[in-house]
Amino acid sequence: MARFLSQSLSTGWTFKETRDQAEEAWMPVQSVPSVVHQDLIANKKLEDPFIGFNELKARWVNEKSWTYRNIFQKPAVPAESSIALVFDGLDTFATVKLDGKVILEADNMFLAHRVDVTKALEADGEHVLEIDFDCAMTRAQQLQEQHPEHKWACFNGSGSRLAVRKAQYHWGWDWGPLLMTAGIWRDVHLEAYTARVADLWVDTKLAPDHQSVDITVHADLDVPVSSSCKISFTIRLDGKDVAHAVVAGEKTSKVTFHLDNPSLWWPHGYGGQTLYEVSAAILSETEELHQISKRFGIRTAEVIQQPDKHGKSFFFRINGIDIFCGGSCWIPADSFLPNVTAERYRKWIELMVAGRQTMIRVWGGGIFEDDRFYDVCDELGVLIWQDFMFGCGNYPTWPELLRSIEEEAIYNVRRIRHHPSIAIYAGNNEDYQVQESTGLTYDYEDKCPENWLKTDFPARYIYEKILPDVVNKHGADVFYHPGSPWGDGKKSSDPTVGDIHQWNVWHGTQEKYQIFDTLGGRFNSEFGMEAFPHISTIKYFVENEADLFPQSHVIDFHNKADGHERRIATYLVENLRTATDLETYIYLTQVVQAETMMFGYRGWRRQWGDERHCGGALLWQLNDCWPTISWAIADYFLRPKPAYYAVARVLKPLAVGVRREHHDWSVTHAQPPKTSKFELWVVSSLQKETLGRVELRFISINTGLEIRGSIIHKNIAIVPNGTTNLIVDGLIDHTIYSEPHVLAARLWVDGHIVARDVDWPQPFKYLDLSNRGLEVKKKFESPSGEQILVLSTQKPLKCLVFEERENVKISDSAIDLVPGDEQTVTITGLKADDASLGYKFLGQ
Repeated sequence: MARFLSQSLSTGWTFKETRDQAEEAWMPVQSVPSVVHQDLIANKKLEDPFIGFNELKARWVNEKSWTYRNIFQKPAVPAESSIALVFDGLDTFATVKLDGKVILEADNMFLAHRVDVTKALEADGEHVLEIDFDCAMTRAQQLQEQHPEHKWACFNGSGSRLAVRKAQYHWGWDWGPLLMTAGIWRDVHLEAYTARVADLWVDTKLAPDHQSVDITVHADLDVPVSSSCKISFTIRLDGKDVAHAVVAGEKTSKVTFHLDNPSLWWPHGYGGQTLYEVSAAILSETEELHQISKRFGIRTAEVIQQPDKHGKSFFFRINGIDIFCGGSCWIPADSFLPNVTAERYRKWIELMVAGRQTMIRVWGGGIFEDDRFYDVCDELGVLIWQDFMFGCGNYPTWPELLRSIEEEAIYNVRRIRHHPSIAIYAGNNEDYQVQESTGLTYDYEDKCPENWLKTDFPARYIYEKILPDVVNKHGADVFYHPGSPWGDGKKSSDPTVGDIHQWNVWHGTQEKYQIFDTLGGRFNSEFGMEAFPHISTIKYFVENEADLFPQSHVIDFHNKADGHERRIATYLVENLRTATDLETYIYLTQVVQAETMMFGYRGWRRQWGDERHCGGALLWQLNDCWPTISWAIADYFLRPKPAYYAVARVLKPLAVGVRREHHDWSVTHAQPPKTSKFELWVVSSLQKETLGRVELRFISINTGLEIRGSIIHKNIAIVPNGTTNLIVDGLIDHTIYSEPHVLAARLWVDGHIVARDVDWPQPFKYLDLSNRGLEVKKKFESPSGEQILVLSTQKPLKCLVFEERENVKISDSAIDLVPGDEQTVTITGLKADDASLGYKFLGQ
């Protein structure tokens, strides 16, 4: 028997438009994975669609079919070997020919394919591999026309997209361009072997006291029927064997190991991210034929849904510890997926961890992410909410499509099931909302799956039959949720059960962001506010300096949200003194986004301590797929917006909160309140009681002086993993304290300030925030290049935001300052001869 061999087919490719028969039409491909837009750009046949209006110039690419070709030499392999041609991803309608013979027809971007080409490669010498990628847009339209019986309802893009198992955002979304990619978007290679490990996975059963674990290791083998090989299973930790066994090699082989005192995997902030390595090797009498290994973590992950005074809970419990899941939703990090390198994945997740976010939601209109994404979430301790790839639509269910969907689900669940970071699978994104908004039939009490296929909402069969069956069989005990949002068959906006997407700030009724916390549910898996990216990102896609003004045509073109002009204007005019110069306008939109996220997260995290009233909050969205104006809190180039820092402060392990009751100035025709109630509290994610001291100051915005004595709480026993309410019925009499003033709270633990919060009178537009007396002093610069800045002010100052530069990290930004409370900021990555970072603050 021969050893396993793998040969990459990443180079040697050429491509052309399929219909162009001229030999000179072939153009070189630098390497695959790639998609056609990247290859056209490299051959100077296409201008970068991310710049200016070039997306429109690229529309012709969407309407063409493309052919890729590789002429390769048959690999030198032992005579008895099987040879497989392996495609990890083809986008999307692909007809694969080897030496002119069709060997594969693929129509699902989310599947990998293995083709036995042993006989096809019997002849030595050159072989020609060609792949015809048919136009996905045209095929989608044809499929839609072939099924007039289906109701093709959807939000975003064309309804025809629902017929195609391709990343749905390629049809354009309210944050992304319409760029219909095609190509070999994941690796392709040849494999030669006589025996191989086809799959490897583990089941872990952790004892209730966490002092022992049973680990069952499974392997599927591709071996000859007459084989007498053996398989060696090994578990390692930190490079050392902790368990080992050799058993007879069968088609499906397994062994169970018992480990005492296992090291557990935790989300960051709660413990270490221990990853064990499991390997399986096929052994012949003389050598190792094939070996694969995977990393896994030992942990339990539960979604707790129990009746309570608020309805029914929805929160996550990891290793027996309740965890408030503050985090973000994730869209694909590029319109051209092969652009996303391992380094870029790591930087995104590192940004999350630095921002104290514990969960990321892989949104259902993108892709099942690359292995490197899940790997880095494991390593850095970020929990994953994994949607299946259905977004904002009423998906059809003809038999061939259902078979493809089931195959897709099995393949991807099996591919990622060993990752301890995966905490939940959800069947779709907002498809139940489409059902509600378009009046499609949904009788929750009808439990017969075959009946569902006969209704005008047949996709229920996918979410409540196919996908839960796949997860139950292959999903390593991970919880399955039919959709996001979804709540036990009730209306998807029901705040008492399941998760909700709260879009009545920005979309919907456009509520004031100051009341965001009153709009939440048991788990808030989407909510957001748009903001412009930093000026450097705007200048990247704006080609002409004359277009650098807030409402320029090209800037509006790079904001895909319907009605964004009205929505941005509404929130700016209601809250801030508006501006027409671009840099100030950018900053003002960022202030609104930062305040919106703060009001939501701060209030919802406080509710965690009220019988887990709110189990978590995942803002929309962490990232962008191109340089744009969107709800992202960090732009395409990983430049954080101020909201990123605002969220990070609210998610500190210990955070203090202070808030006046909301006074709706628009309803009262801008009459000020006569009195204001206020509240003061501390939240903790620590697992033990902590003693703290809280001070609340009342400081004039106009003079910087305290208008009344401070309120001090000493030796507070801070409730672990919950909320400590200090003041719930405070009252300010504005007939006595008439000056506009801030409420400034600080929390000390062990003599150190660990958290701050400042509550401001609303709206900011009524306040004179000029002449604050800000001082920014450099305390010192370390040999490694770290700069320590000391910030102070003579009068309360709102939202001090530092300039963002590539490879420069800022420990804090979007900072509120009050007199008598210096704050420090650490800046890393600036070189000695670099100019200091610029900054802005409100009213500057």
